[in-house]
Amino acid sequence: MSNDFTGLVAIVTGGASGLGAAIAQRLRSSGATVAVFDLRPDAAPHADLAVAVDVGDDASVRAGVERVVAELGRIDVLVNNAGIGAQGTIEANDDDEWHRVLDVNVVGMVRVSRAVLPHLRRSPAAAIVNTSSIAATAGLPQRALYSASKGAVAALTRAMAADHLREGIRVNAVNPGTADTPWVGRLLDSAPDPAAERAALEARQPHGRLVAADEVADAVAYLASPAAGSTTGVALAVDGGMQELRLRPASS
Repeated sequence: MSNDFTGLVAIVTGGASGLGAAIAQRLRSSGATVAVFDLRPDAAPHADLAVAVDVGDDASVRAGVERVVAELGRIDVLVNNAGIGAQGTIEANDDDEWHRVLDVNVVGMVRVSRAVLPHLRRSPAAAIVNTSSIAATAGLPQRALYSASKGAVAALTRAMAADHLREGIRVNAVNPGTADTPWVGRLLDSAPDPAAERAALEARQPHGRLVAADEVADAVAYLASPAAGSTTGVALAVDGGMQELRLRPASS
C-alpha cells in the first residue's frame, strides 16, 4: 500500500514546523519511525527522535546521521526539506546572502544525502525526496535568489536519480505552490496590506487558494513509498495547476 511505511526509518530535515512537520506527521502516521533534523529540535511535534542538526555544517549533519543509525538502527527514507527563503530581484541581496541561501537550500541537501547514502544502499526501500518549489518552473517576481536555489534543486534531483538508480535508491522532488505555512504567514504579515497580498497569492494559483501543508505531505509520502517503485527523477507539482494550466480569468 502507498501509505505503508511499517518498519522503515525516515529522516525529515526542517521537520519542526511548516511543511516539514506535516511531512513528519504523515510518514509517522503511516508506520514510519521518524527522525527530525532541525535547528530547534525541541519544537518538533511529530518525531520519534529529534536531533539538533545544522544542514549548513557537515560535521553537524554527519553526527546527526550517526545518531539516527545508533538509536534507530537503519535509514530508508530521506526527505530534504530544510530551507530558507529570500525576497527581491538580483540587486536586493549581496554576495554573502546569495552564498548563505544556496549553501542551505542546495548544498545542505547534498550534505545530508551524502551522509545518508551508505545507509540507503542497504535499504530494500530506499528513497530521497527533495523539496523544490513552483519557483523552479515559473518566473515569479521578487524571488530571484530563492528561484535560483530551487532551480538548482530540480536539476540536482534529476542528476541524483541518474547516479543512484542502479544502487536501488529513488530520488524525486516535490514542487509546492504557495503553501499555507508559518513562513508564508510571516511574509503576509510584513506586507503593507496582508489581506490584499493573500488574495493575490490565492488568485495566482488556478484552483484559487493556498496549498495545504497536508497536501504536500501526501505527495511526499507517495514519492517516498515503496508503491512508487517505478517513479524516479520526477518533480511532482502540488500547486493547484499553476505550473501547467492557463485558465481564462474567472468571470465576475
